[in-house]
Amino acid sequence: MTPFTQEVIKIIKQIPSGKVMTYGQIAREAGNPRAARQVVRVLHSMSSKHSLPWHRVINAKGQLAIPNEEANWEQRHRLEAEGIQVSSSGYIDLKKFQWHMD
Repeated sequence: MTPFTQEVIKIIKQIPSGKVMTYGQIAREAGNPRAARQVVRVLHSMSSKHSLPWHRVINAKGQLAIPNEEANWEQRHRLEAEGIQVSSSGYIDLKKFQWHMD
């Protein structure tokens, strides 16, 4: 596992309940601001193995971005269960719910 992948996993595990981060934000925090797609791959391939809160990661527009309808519904359901408001079109208010690492 690369150091970047290890850092991505560490960051995602830290996202608190009721908050979200974007793919690009995680990539920047992990040291490679141009690697948002790599964050997607890490989530896709390692969420189960590392018990990652994958549902707390969204796109830069503040929108749910999973194309699979069932997974998209599951993400919405999990976020709403944590108190995050998701609009009918799948948007989340980043000013209110985005988590910034200290």
